[in-house]
Amino acid sequence: MNGGEALVDTLLALGVDTGFTVPGESFLTVIEALRVKRDSFRLLSTRHEGGAAFAAEAYGKLSGRPAAVFVSRGPGATNAAIGIHTARQSSTPLLLFIGHVRTRSKGREAFQEIDHHAMFAPVAKAVMEPGSATDIQTITRQAVRESVAGRPGPVVVVLPRDITEARVDEAVPIVALDSNRHPAPAESIRAALDAVTTARFPIIIAGEMVSQERAGKLLVEFAAKLAAPVVSAYRQMDVFPNEHPAYAGHLEINRADFQRDAFARADLVLAVGTRLDGITTEDYSLLRSDQKLVHLYPDAKVLEGAAADVTIHSDVGSALTSLNRELDGFPEERAAWRDELHAAYLNLSSITTGEAHGAVDLSAVVQIISETAGEEAVVLTDGGSFARWVHRYYRFSAPRRFAGPVSGAMGYAVPGAIGAALAVPDAPIIAFVGDGGFMMTGQELSTAAQERLNIVVIVCDNQAHGSILHAQWQQYADGSDYATRIASPDFVAVARAYGVPGWRVEHSADFAAALQAAMASDGPTLLHLITDQRDIVPGRPEDDVV
Repeated sequence: MNGGEALVDTLLALGVDTGFTVPGESFLTVIEALRVKRDSFRLLSTRHEGGAAFAAEAYGKLSGRPAAVFVSRGPGATNAAIGIHTARQSSTPLLLFIGHVRTRSKGREAFQEIDHHAMFAPVAKAVMEPGSATDIQTITRQAVRESVAGRPGPVVVVLPRDITEARVDEAVPIVALDSNRHPAPAESIRAALDAVTTARFPIIIAGEMVSQERAGKLLVEFAAKLAAPVVSAYRQMDVFPNEHPAYAGHLEINRADFQRDAFARADLVLAVGTRLDGITTEDYSLLRSDQKLVHLYPDAKVLEGAAADVTIHSDVGSALTSLNRELDGFPEERAAWRDELHAAYLNLSSITTGEAHGAVDLSAVVQIISETAGEEAVVLTDGGSFARWVHRYYRFSAPRRFAGPVSGAMGYAVPGAIGAALAVPDAPIIAFVGDGGFMMTGQELSTAAQERLNIVVIVCDNQAHGSILHAQWQQYADGSDYATRIASPDFVAVARAYGVPGWRVEHSADFAAALQAAMASDGPTLLHLITDQRDIVPGRPEDDVV
């Protein structure tokens, strides 16, 4: 057995059976080992390494298990870096294997050589490299374990070519991964209970770790026992059932007035499984110094950054179980406040058509998708302001039904839909992307067509980088925009060139029929929506906090 075979055998033994690649000479033994095991390991060859990494990120987010990405050194690794950054900011498990130069060539600026350790250290959870072929199994096991332990994240493994080609004389016994759970410290639970019982108006911010740990039911129980409202962190709308009477909406880039008022009134904020990122906290200005903060998260570094009054360094599920066991009863005034906030959320998310300047109203589009695709649909959004219609109007009732780049990366949705189709193969997959984002990674439609994946790609085309155009209009005189208008192609023609059926939609009234035709098709489809440049965000224009 060579090093490449040892790597693939270890991945399969640890439950990693899905991967994405742009092949390279530096890891041919790995590709050959994957070919031999193709009945057990599904490998998709994407058109760009960034697409491979985005697909793996969506797969990990929706399945809770890491996918593997295999790329070559230098250009391949740098292309994949955008997906690694996205996975890190989203706390998503992912494995990136980089075929590298031979050991004897390292440090000499060999062909395509870069220092992958220095490059990925700021964005990856860990960077590893085997020193010999016999180390490959141990390093691979460590990488898989690290990617899912505590706060999940991307792990990079550098593979010198001579090490993957060398013989492995004695296989290392592959030991199953331990649970690596962090039970909730009793003293932290007591402190949190004290804060909860003395608070009049607690509010919960629910984040990505609720989904990663499948702790949604425990959170629903916790919210019910507190009679506390729950808001979801940025792009985490599916962590809590949106129709539940405790749900008070999503902390979008532009905060709703009722949410601002809620945080102004709250005397206790419970951050459950969220790292309290910059968007969620309005550039870290959301919380007041006189508010108590209880922060529950499995990563000590994240907890240190938030400087909460009470920190619970624990798995979300463990802590919620302990808290639920002790909680009983709540002040009636809390329930009235909770119900008031939920009513405000329902009002905000109730679709009101006719606000759009253009003939295609994205609120109507979201409504039709909600009625047609069903509760089990998986919805993805790319980076861009068009996504805010989904964020505001689409109501999620089940966990792991949304994927979008917390990092704001453009180009995510099309390759992300490919990963989603593998992670949730029986669900309808709907991906929203702007014209700018599609022109970054839209070539992955070719991958989807080759693999016959059932995804619907919705291109919102306003012939502009709309978010930036809108910001220019706000900051400068109307019309003083520059470098933000783009010439879009005929996206239906582009799709058809890849063998993908497409429909052009110029009026909202035509969307339902186009969507039904797309969803009835076998394989990927594309809907090209012509939107107005003035329709940047739903409702009234608001200042961005970015």
